[in-house]
Amino acid sequence: MSEPVLSIRGLERTYVTAAGSLTVLRGVDLDVRPGEIVGLIGPSGSGKSSLLHAAGLLEHANGGRISILGRDCTDLTDRERSRVRLATVGFVYQFHHLLPEFSALDNVALPMMIAGVSRKAATARAAVILGDLGLKDRVQHQPAQLSGGEQQRVAIARALANSPRLLLADEPTGNLDPTTSGAVFENLYELARSQGVAAVVATHNLELASHMDRVFALKDGHLEEQAPRTA
Repeated sequence: MSEPVLSIRGLERTYVTAAGSLTVLRGVDLDVRPGEIVGLIGPSGSGKSSLLHAAGLLEHANGGRISILGRDCTDLTDRERSRVRLATVGFVYQFHHLLPEFSALDNVALPMMIAGVSRKAATARAAVILGDLGLKDRVQHQPAQLSGGEQQRVAIARALANSPRLLLADEPTGNLDPTTSGAVFENLYELARSQGVAAVVATHNLELASHMDRVFALKDGHLEEQAPRTA
């Protein structure tokens, strides 16, 4: 069995609020391997986003260890964490966060250019990824000229632009209607699978979650693996 891309051990996360301390993660363990799509379900406020933010090195946990590609990232400096994110991790959110003044092509090319890829090479790869997502004829359109599903496909393309080994998606279809949601998820699933990306997808959509390799429910700060869904 291949080594995990993401390995989490004993992860803890507590927030200090006006009402007191709020613990959302209590000793979470999780391994995700190349090409594996893992679903994360749970009600709002259960800690799904906190887990993804910690796994993607966007937030510091209060305890536990996080390793990406075998490297312990727990105690890295903010600069080092940024480098790991840029080289290794792709993010997709419920809201696409595309740059409105840029075309779809430029939105996808920009992360590659930030990573040092030439504009020519970045736009060429961006065009290929967008084409794979059915947007070949929409690459020069700005976000306002695209439908909600098209905008989210651009966001997926952007997340995969730098060939990340780990993809973290937080309610990536939460703002879409059921039909569009299914199509966008299928795009994400197939592209991540074909590139051998390890993916963790937080969702409220149990139908979508049922198509993932493994599904975990986050309850009272702990992950509980769900039994495979049967027909």
